[in-house]
Amino acid sequence: MQAQVVILDFGSQYTQLIARAVREQGVYCEILPGTAAADKVLSRNPKALILSGGPSSVLAADGLFADKQILEAKLPMFGICYGMQILAKHFGGVVTGWGRAAHAADEAQTGADESGIREFGRAEVSLASAEGPFKALGGQKTFTAWMSHGDKITQNPPGFRTIATSEGAPICAFGDEARKIYGVQFHVEVHHTPQGKEILKSFLFDVAKLEKDWNPAQFADTVIADVRAKAPQGNVVCGLSGGVDSTVAAVLVHKAIGSRLHCIFVDNGLLREGERDDVEKFLKPLGLNLHIVDASRRFLDELKGVTNPEQKRKIIGRVFIDVFEEEAQRIEAVEYLVQGTLYPDVIESVSVVGQSVTIKSHHNVGGLKDVMKLKLIEPLRELFKDEVRVIGRGLKIPDKIIDRQPFPGPGLAVRCLGEITDDKLVRLRRADSIVREEVERADLATVIWQSFAVLLPIQSVGVMGDGRTYEQTIAVRAVTSVDGMTADWYMFPEEVLRRMASRIINETPGVNRVVLDISTKPPSTIEWE
Repeated sequence: MQAQVVILDFGSQYTQLIARAVREQGVYCEILPGTAAADKVLSRNPKALILSGGPSSVLAADGLFADKQILEAKLPMFGICYGMQILAKHFGGVVTGWGRAAHAADEAQTGADESGIREFGRAEVSLASAEGPFKALGGQKTFTAWMSHGDKITQNPPGFRTIATSEGAPICAFGDEARKIYGVQFHVEVHHTPQGKEILKSFLFDVAKLEKDWNPAQFADTVIADVRAKAPQGNVVCGLSGGVDSTVAAVLVHKAIGSRLHCIFVDNGLLREGERDDVEKFLKPLGLNLHIVDASRRFLDELKGVTNPEQKRKIIGRVFIDVFEEEAQRIEAVEYLVQGTLYPDVIESVSVVGQSVTIKSHHNVGGLKDVMKLKLIEPLRELFKDEVRVIGRGLKIPDKIIDRQPFPGPGLAVRCLGEITDDKLVRLRRADSIVREEVERADLATVIWQSFAVLLPIQSVGVMGDGRTYEQTIAVRAVTSVDGMTADWYMFPEEVLRRMASRIINETPGVNRVVLDISTKPPSTIEWE
């Protein structure tokens, strides 16, 4: 599908949010590295460009820049944070570094900011001129925005006007109405900027004059036709977890090729209570050809004595690949492999920030051995999670699957800290089941992004029946989020929390203490390992 908007990614942690915000307006867009060659970007025939934020400085020798040919392409452009600074520098404005020592080599040319003011977090923005995309604010004089910058623009490029200011940014937004080029120092794509999406929407439709051309619900028919053409014969295998991504991918492929699709569900011994039965209960009525493999003992034997979380993930990934490969080889004439790859996975594989630190290894069927020589079918590779859910509902997949909270590929292994044993898993399953039951009982399942129990390798003294106990601790983790990239901890109603804690202690052998995790992401991650 042809993208009307190309987003140039300069390494911002929010780039995916920009794409989602554009698609929410019914406009199809793609993300490309900010340093991509002009011919690669312009070959997409975009009607508008958006430049993302990023951690670099336009004043640094190793700063990231867009190809000059792209910036001179006479397209409507919208720069966000670092993207705005790229526009300012390219078109002849002045960007000032934060602090005397920040960019000493550039001081002679650009000066340095002696005010010592950077902006991180919420800031008050004053609107000087309601023009361009800011007409959407309807004469509003001030608004709250989310900032994340040290450098700032102190002189407009020729032809540009200051549209907004803030305490830490004398030119917080600027624009050149004739060339349809605008920039904002704040992040319009995050929910901390309440009017941000209105500004972005106005750029798309009032400035760039784009048309609505994207509806994920209609995308399913295109995918089914593409799969049917790609795999006209031969069998196809799919690793099915019971989660929304793999289920929607499987149902789409099944509609295209029917019984030639073979779905393989691997029980790794690290599933939640009743999960294997639930998978059969909800997936078989969909008509899928389902193969269930019980490899639980094999996984748990491989994990004996292992405490390092990264090592756990790698072992689980390796064993999963081995088991999946063995099962796939039992099926005749397999030519294709279905993966529930989403657009964020595709973006990460071509990210401009190639040196980013690995926080956690990703557990994915994508590690299958080359000797299988299977061709890939990735029906969801152009979609975000929320778009996948829209398609899933259109396919009449049960809400129990579509609304399912994210569950990590390594399963309970990353919620059972320290060595994994059968006894620990019994405790964790029971505690986790209680958390899920109480969340559903309180009708909070769709309010909370994720909620679960974590078994800690900590013992503490307690008293039960007038006797001393020295038993383990369960941490309850619950977060709210829009996309999982950032998350805030959820404060349960007191009666729910009391009931949950009481049940965990009374119904989980070997546990005498319950604690609540009140950490945000960042700096913490949602999962503990």
